[in-house]
Amino acid sequence: MPRKDGTVFFDLGVRDFLDRAELVYPDRVAIVDEPDQPAPSWGTMTYREMARRARAQAAWLDAHDIPVGGPVAIVSHNAARLLVSFFGVSAWGRILVPVNFRLAPAEVRYIVEHSGAEVLLVDPELRPLLDSVTAKHVLVLGEDDEEMFGLTGEPAEPRAWPGDESATATLNFTSGTTARPKGVQLTHRNIWINAATFGLHVTLNDNDVLLHTLPMFHCNGWGMPYALTGLGGKHVVLRKVDGSEILRRIDKHGVTILCAAPAVVTAALDAASTWDGEIPGRDRVRIVVAGAPPPTRTIERVRADLGWEFIQIYGLTETAPLITVNRMRSEWEDLDAHQQARLLGRAGAPALGVRIDIDTDGEVLTRSNTNLDGYWDNPDETARVQEGNWFHTGDGGSMSDGYLTIADRKKDVIITGGENVSSIEVEDALNSHPAVREAAVIGIPDEKWGELVTALVVTEGTPTAEEIIAHCREHLAGYKCPKRVEFLDELPRTATGKIQKYKLREPYWADQERQVN
Repeated sequence: MPRKDGTVFFDLGVRDFLDRAELVYPDRVAIVDEPDQPAPSWGTMTYREMARRARAQAAWLDAHDIPVGGPVAIVSHNAARLLVSFFGVSAWGRILVPVNFRLAPAEVRYIVEHSGAEVLLVDPELRPLLDSVTAKHVLVLGEDDEEMFGLTGEPAEPRAWPGDESATATLNFTSGTTARPKGVQLTHRNIWINAATFGLHVTLNDNDVLLHTLPMFHCNGWGMPYALTGLGGKHVVLRKVDGSEILRRIDKHGVTILCAAPAVVTAALDAASTWDGEIPGRDRVRIVVAGAPPPTRTIERVRADLGWEFIQIYGLTETAPLITVNRMRSEWEDLDAHQQARLLGRAGAPALGVRIDIDTDGEVLTRSNTNLDGYWDNPDETARVQEGNWFHTGDGGSMSDGYLTIADRKKDVIITGGENVSSIEVEDALNSHPAVREAAVIGIPDEKWGELVTALVVTEGTPTAEEIIAHCREHLAGYKCPKRVEFLDELPRTATGKIQKYKLREPYWADQERQVN
């Protein structure tokens, strides 16, 4: 692309990471695939083979007339096929739509239809989705991928794509303040800068081994699939989270880094309590945590019981996701472990290239090169969150000594196990129960999940909590359903009739160190 003075520079793009890995580290192990999965495992592959399969996938999309800018949806647990698709789809100009595999069929159908995806790739364990979700081209991963990934014969070369850093590379759907998920458009530039900045702040290098405990669909694995690939590190795929298995993989593969929601931290700590021998990764592993700040005691245990470095970040899908980073500093070395853990419990300091402001209502605003390009086919919501050229996070917080602390959530989103749950969406499901007169949904503190989805309902008749939860399961993904139901005579309201959720939250959060977990 020419500059104003006529000189030329290259657009930043997803393919940069794969090209460098293939050029510099072609014979190094790139991926150790999950061995225990319904599709045949791809085992261990080099960066040369990873790049070959990505090109084959791009050529398959060419052959089936999927245009540049065409969305390709994939619903999959963590797997090498999904990791390769981050490049095979986006690096040649299409839009990858990684879908949360925990969603209910109706939710997946909405995402596929709303995105306009003509290609739908589905994990074999999720085959029942195809009873109600379809697209022009539907493939079951592991059964239909010989041609798509060039597993037999020499694959065709894909058509060249000159690249455009302003083009949408991924479309990531997130729950927000509305019941319908919104499609977050992340450009090649967004992804490139987030990956480079993330890698810088957690000091990634070519000797790192990443255990994929974080679902890759979740904001593109926070950018780690790109960053680690560009540096030639090793990806170890974990399909399903299990604390003991995490420790075994760390031991077996020499894992040095993992990204995790608080529930994963809890699983690892629980497994460590019965682990025979020295905890794997002591003084070697760094764990990057986001989704909800763990309690101070949990941070202390990660550092003392596991011997891992604890790094906290804060961000949203809309920010690709990195906004802040909190990592141990030399200035804190003389403090005791409890004080250090308290400091590490803050959201963190702005990442390089990020500006943070707190508006008069206490809302956290950000400016950066990683903020979303927009919401897919939703100009009104795009304009709202980008008002004044700042991204409005919907979170309330404060800054002190250069560090952000999140104090309240202005938008009604509950973060449980690292996943966003729209309280409005859950309330809609509750209110469809014939015995529920009105309902409010809040998150309450929980040691394992960060927040527990809790329903406070006013009913007619005497339905049980179990009946109400079962009703929700007919309409929502399991992780969105209330884990606790309490029955009230009435819900507190303002003079204008608005439910006062802060009053409902108060008794649960009164003795907590922070008002949003």
